[in-house]
Amino acid sequence: MTEQIFIGAQETGQWQQLLQNRAFRKTVVLVDENSARHCYPLLKPFLPQQHYVVQIKSGEENKNLATCEHVWRELTEQGLDRWSLLVNLGGGVLTDLGGFCASLYKRGITFVNVPTTLLSQVDASVGGKTGIDFMGLKNHIGVFQEPLAVLVNPDFLQTLDMRQLKSGYAEMIKHWLIADAAMFHEQRYIGLFTDDWTPLIRHSIEIKANVVTADPLENGLRKILNFGHTIGHAVESFYLEKPGQMLLHGEAIAVGMICEAWLSAQRELLSQEELSQMETFILSVYEKVNLPEADLQAISQLCLHDKKNSGATINCTLLQKIGEAVYDQPITLSEVQSALRYYQLL
Repeated sequence: MTEQIFIGAQETGQWQQLLQNRAFRKTVVLVDENSARHCYPLLKPFLPQQHYVVQIKSGEENKNLATCEHVWRELTEQGLDRWSLLVNLGGGVLTDLGGFCASLYKRGITFVNVPTTLLSQVDASVGGKTGIDFMGLKNHIGVFQEPLAVLVNPDFLQTLDMRQLKSGYAEMIKHWLIADAAMFHEQRYIGLFTDDWTPLIRHSIEIKANVVTADPLENGLRKILNFGHTIGHAVESFYLEKPGQMLLHGEAIAVGMICEAWLSAQRELLSQEELSQMETFILSVYEKVNLPEADLQAISQLCLHDKKNSGATINCTLLQKIGEAVYDQPITLSEVQSALRYYQLL
């Protein structure tokens, strides 16, 4: 991992100095209506005086090729060349899409990420994954391309509602479950009640950065970061097509973590006591998602499109114990449906 990560409001000046020390002919800031209103005014003093703003619509439903075409058209009309800079200011949808657009525009221009949600600060903006949804499948089209730098400013979290905070918190829980049992057991008695997010954000980023550095292209170890995502992405993708029922990423991953932890216990990797501790904690933070029996087969079928699969084999990341994950564990569609039924009966 080569990008520089600046964490904390006090490091904004260092981030600004990094940009000023490089010669960019033009700078474009990519925003959505939320980051334009709440976050752009806070960042504007630290941007090059001459820059242009491109706005897209927020929401997972807009993370598609049509939005990319809009961005590429704007970059072209503004005359950006390969020595230009794209600043992605927003949540995970925007940083994923913005990084993807920058990576393909003129075969690649420099971009930086300024994540504004908890989810994007601890997960989406770090590690060099970019992408968009396609044919209803989450992150189906994308490339690995690292940003020049990432500015993580916890002050932006003050603009979020509780639902958005919870969405990002799910990825923090995942990091503890796969890599830090002590932090999980400490935080499950604290939950979302924190006065300072900076240490928790820094800790999560360090976990992910260590994994990504060891396996940047997800050939092995990096797959542990997908715990909760095989089933979670299927749930998220299914409801993406249901107007009024869309789930935030973290809400779906919370479902996926319980389901995949149950599968871990079924294979006697995870103890029943640890499964119970996980369930109690996760359900204390997230409301149950209603998964009608009639939808379970369609949801489970979406797991066949998971990027970690080998042919028709669904490869899942499971837990050997809290704090230790094991990847490339084959699971069946029948097991996915059983896990979803188990969740529904909790």
